[in-house]
Amino acid sequence: MKKVEDIVRLGPVIPVLAFDTVEQGEHVSRALHAGGVKVLEITLRTPAGIGAIERAAHLSPDIVVGVGTITKPEHCAQAKKAGAQFGVSPGLTRDIHQAAQDAGLPLLPGVMTPSDILLALELGYETVKFFPAQQAGGMPMLQALYGPFPTLKFCPTGGITTETAPSFLALPNVVCVGGSWLTPKAALAAQNWDEVTRLARAASELAAHQH
Repeated sequence: MKKVEDIVRLGPVIPVLAFDTVEQGEHVSRALHAGGVKVLEITLRTPAGIGAIERAAHLSPDIVVGVGTITKPEHCAQAKKAGAQFGVSPGLTRDIHQAAQDAGLPLLPGVMTPSDILLALELGYETVKFFPAQQAGGMPMLQALYGPFPTLKFCPTGGITTETAPSFLALPNVVCVGGSWLTPKAALAAQNWDEVTRLARAASELAAHQH
């Protein structure tokens, strides 16, 4: 079982994915992997989520599939059963923490405020998701949080673009970023998987910007 600390270092960008169908999920997962993206966050925002996780988990031995948008404790066991290797939540509660532990699902919990961070630290987390990053203060907020929480590592997600990703990755407390720009709606609608691979390749090359 991989630890979250290891998973977030597998690539500078974790694509945040929501699929209309399981088939679309398989095509997109293949296209992202072809572009060098090893970690996928497939969200439970659509009914196709669990099926897409099952398919993606079997595509390649070096692919690490996570389940996103965990908002209820029972999501943890469902995701683990489908083959997810880690979970991502928009926030953190003790019940979700316990359910992830019980399911053996490494969790990347969402935080937005210093109080959220204190709870995460209390529960033993070293790496958290900062969400929604842009709306919650973006880079200035992460710089401010570095003062009281210098050891905590963040994966900012929400409103990050290919243009702003390098600046986020240059921050000392950012290990990776989450983003949905790798799967533009127009490209998915047109089934333009080559465009997804191109964006994935560009995202993989952002590793050069990491401190």
